[in-house]
Amino acid sequence: MSSENSTTLSHQNSTNTRKILVTCALPYANGSIHLGHLLEHIQTDIWVRFQRMRGHETYFVCADDAHGTPIMLKAQELGVSPEDMIAGVREEHMQDFNDFLISFDNYHSTHSDENRFFAEKIYQHLKAQGHIKTRTISQLYDEEKGMFLPDRFVKGTCPKCKSDDQNGDSCDVCGATYSPTEVLNPRSVVSGSTPVMRDSEHYFFDLPAFEGMLKTWIHSGTLQNEMANKLNEWFEQGLNQWDISRDAPYFGFEIPDAPGKYFYVWLDAPIGYMGSFKNLCDKKGIDFDSFWAKDSNAELYHFIGKDILYFHSLFWPAMLDGAGYRKPSAINVHGFVTVNGAKMSKSKGTFIKGRTYLEHLNPEYLRYYYAAKLTNRIDDLDLNLEDFAQRVNADLVGKVVNIASRCASFITKRFDGMLSTRVADQTLANEVMQAGDSIASHYESRDFGRAMREIMALADKVNEYIAIKEPWQLIKDESKQQEVHDICSLGINLFRILMIYLKPVLPKLAESTEAFLNDNLSWQDHQHLLSDHKINKFKALMQRVDMDKINAMVESSKENLKATAEKTTATSANASPLQEDPISPEIQFDDFAKIDLRIAKIVKAEHVEKANKLLRLELDLGGETRQVFAGIKSAYQPEDLEGKLTVMVANLAPRKMRFGLSEGMVLAAGPGGKDLWILNPEEGAKPGMRVK
Repeated sequence: MSSENSTTLSHQNSTNTRKILVTCALPYANGSIHLGHLLEHIQTDIWVRFQRMRGHETYFVCADDAHGTPIMLKAQELGVSPEDMIAGVREEHMQDFNDFLISFDNYHSTHSDENRFFAEKIYQHLKAQGHIKTRTISQLYDEEKGMFLPDRFVKGTCPKCKSDDQNGDSCDVCGATYSPTEVLNPRSVVSGSTPVMRDSEHYFFDLPAFEGMLKTWIHSGTLQNEMANKLNEWFEQGLNQWDISRDAPYFGFEIPDAPGKYFYVWLDAPIGYMGSFKNLCDKKGIDFDSFWAKDSNAELYHFIGKDILYFHSLFWPAMLDGAGYRKPSAINVHGFVTVNGAKMSKSKGTFIKGRTYLEHLNPEYLRYYYAAKLTNRIDDLDLNLEDFAQRVNADLVGKVVNIASRCASFITKRFDGMLSTRVADQTLANEVMQAGDSIASHYESRDFGRAMREIMALADKVNEYIAIKEPWQLIKDESKQQEVHDICSLGINLFRILMIYLKPVLPKLAESTEAFLNDNLSWQDHQHLLSDHKINKFKALMQRVDMDKINAMVESSKENLKATAEKTTATSANASPLQEDPISPEIQFDDFAKIDLRIAKIVKAEHVEKANKLLRLELDLGGETRQVFAGIKSAYQPEDLEGKLTVMVANLAPRKMRFGLSEGMVLAAGPGGKDLWILNPEEGAKPGMRVK
């Protein structure tokens, strides 16, 4: 731009360089990344990319959470070492995150030398300060597997209502909670054997000693108000000492001077942030202490889901404070992801792995949609697949990219690819440029949805300007050539500024835009326009979202579920003890012949209040309706079941339960949890038909 027409705005925000360290919660190293995980990682990546664009010294680290009993047992099930298993999962996670354009500076593992060093150092410092206590506790012990059993690995009879096959800590029938040691007829989920009581000395972190500090810190602006208020419940109940040890066998770090005792996974998991950053520091020559020392002036931010708030907001800051390290500047908490208004469902194909998404769709579609719906509150975010397609197509293709596609051909064909030296509408140009500070404030506060709305409102104004000017009509008049040049040059310039604002969300699209514009999109560049500048030939920057591809992704996710079910069936003869219950005492044929199996149609399904695993089903037996309470809530949403046929035991004596009378039993198969499938008869079956 010539000096007389120069349009440069003063930068209102502080230009002081900040030192920022950012982390995401660590994915557990026994499963694939899915769209729920990606909400957090995309949210964090957008914020990190924005800070980098502003010129701040910003580091973004994460790691796999690689310790614990489930990892150990999963590796045994697969017939590999835990080290080999977590190494393979880490590679898978890293590839998924890379393909979703998550820009980690380092992605490490909690099973690392750095993490062991800091776990031991923090423990020893806490111990020296008198914050580690020991006492003997009694636990259920599996003599066959030679291991103490965590709550989730115990099943048995509820000590309150005497219902069978209940969890080790709560009953789905009567809603009671209890200790695993109170369970009647307990059995080990790992081996199927009957566990025995055994005493063991455990190590505890004295969390109550930090109550005063925590109360002050939690209400100092480090948390969203609703989360800070939620934590008040813990103080009202009284903080308890935290059990930080587990007995061998256990995959993790052995506690110094305590043979056979291991750090509980949740002790060394957050320390993994320090371990990953130290690994980066050693590779890049960064001063670790300048970020983690108690007097550090750097900023430390954790992005987490609301389900792990307590660990990050109580145990973690107390450990850091007691060991002489700084506490986080803020913990940014987000809600969960639902799909089409409901919990992600395997039966509907909406429990979608990141890799399955990538096989069908552009990762930037998801990045933009999440950004458009994210606020700085704890609201759950719904990924409505039709709205997803419509919003991406309308906003990115129909508004933003459309500006460039409408203007570029005129510049390259008629004006040798050179932008004009004149500004066709200074008022519009100023409005788009001046929005940078407002949009920056929304990024800074993580109110991404508001930033996207402001950007799209500007895109609407630019499109309206071009539509009113109609350069495609003006170009027909030889006397209007300069006007067309000025209009289209302004359109290209304003498209460029909008892409600067969108670069944290859409880094690949921004990269393609930089190639098209022959320019580097830095944040401060929103303050000026390009003048007498050569651009390259325009190529399509983004394709519209195809609903057929979305439907194919959903169908592919259903097929993955089907394959899992077939694999479970095919390998049942050699299944590990973790996947199947022990064989019950044998029965005679006459006993079996008494069972009356019937086809039933699920006409209604609904949640049962205060029951963790039960759904209430109304079953049509061909003219007769039965009510059944089924423990399948972990695998199904009620709406997934209505209208389906299933198989039920029709002549089971009615059973009085806390929630009502259960008049039968539906049949299901699978290892349990989310991997549980009701028996689904073939087409042609009708309610009331007997199964032989």
